[in-house]
Amino acid sequence: MNKNTNIGTVRMIQEIGPKMDWNDKKNKQFVEAILTLKNADEAKLFLRDLMTESEIKEFANRLEAASLLSKDVQYNAIIEDTGLSSATIARIAKWLKGSLGGYRLVLSRLSNHHHAPLKLAKGLHLNS
Repeated sequence: MNKNTNIGTVRMIQEIGPKMDWNDKKNKQFVEAILTLKNADEAKLFLRDLMTESEIKEFANRLEAASLLSKDVQYNAIIEDTGLSSATIARIAKWLKGSLGGYRLVLSRLSNHHHAPLKLAKGLHLNS
């Protein structure tokens, strides 16, 4: 952990317990790789190399579902907006309400992050 990691975050990581070995060399390297990314363009390049467009869309839809759930939007509207199944939305709702707080942390930071829309690097695009 670096000096900017707070005690609550350390405690949450420890609570993950045996289900996820964050000290495994590969898992640790994966997290460290994400932390090396300096901006949205770098993140887009890495994510596109790492995942298929379908996988990126799936994760984006899950984050959108978490955002909508945090605003008390009904499941049917979330299903229509994201195309996710009710089972996936229920799982996201469970993690949003009773998990370690990853969704809440990101949603909070996104809501506080005010900036002009970022543009993709020349030639980089994802089909919608």
